[in-house]
Amino acid sequence: MAVAERHGLPVIEDAAHAPGASLNGKVMGTWGAVGCFSFFSNKNLSTGEGGMITTDRDDIADKVRLQRSHGMTTLTYDRHKGHAYSYDVVDLGYNYRIDEIRSALGLEQLKKLDANNALRKTWTERYWQKLAGLGVGLPFKAMQHSRAGCVSSYHIFPMLLPTGVNRKAFIDKLRQERIQTSIHYPPTHRFTYYLGRYGENSLPRTEDISSREVTLPLYPGMGEELVDLVVEATRRALEAA
Repeated sequence: MAVAERHGLPVIEDAAHAPGASLNGKVMGTWGAVGCFSFFSNKNLSTGEGGMITTDRDDIADKVRLQRSHGMTTLTYDRHKGHAYSYDVVDLGYNYRIDEIRSALGLEQLKKLDANNALRKTWTERYWQKLAGLGVGLPFKAMQHSRAGCVSSYHIFPMLLPTGVNRKAFIDKLRQERIQTSIHYPPTHRFTYYLGRYGENSLPRTEDISSREVTLPLYPGMGEELVDLVVEATRRALEAA
């Protein structure tokens, strides 16, 4: 924020992983001019699909409201209620409206967010405890214990495999035990689109970390037994890979 202020730049927050997270008492999505949230099915607060933009600037709010619905000055509901009889299109807009059914789901999920994030924290700390000594890297562990004023949303549980472990063999072994994993994320600069646009670039640290990252299951309803089951399967997979 300080850098942005020095250069007169607006800050747009990607808060897709951070509903309920905060820093020094100020929640994510309210630091910049705009905060962007995702409500996809694997997010802490989910409506199945869709998202939300937060802002405290009236000009941005007005523009977003206009662009989310084809750039139309009035919506069907406004005309149904007799607030208008026609409409104008005054900007290049899109069909980005979230529907009432998903909105209702989101409002109910919002009531559960703090409690579910607290459960995610519990299972994350149990993972940290049980995985200690297996030689895996545990990103964010030190930061969570040392950074005052930092409240995480505990969205996912990433870990780094030891150098030399075959990640594909590791993932396949867990899959055989019916445990799904993910990779967060493949290196962006190696995607076909970016290679075609920017050519070959070497980012050794990014490439090393992304080649060893594996994300273990994490969700509020896991419970101690499932966390321990995943840890034991991880131990066996490390030995096999």
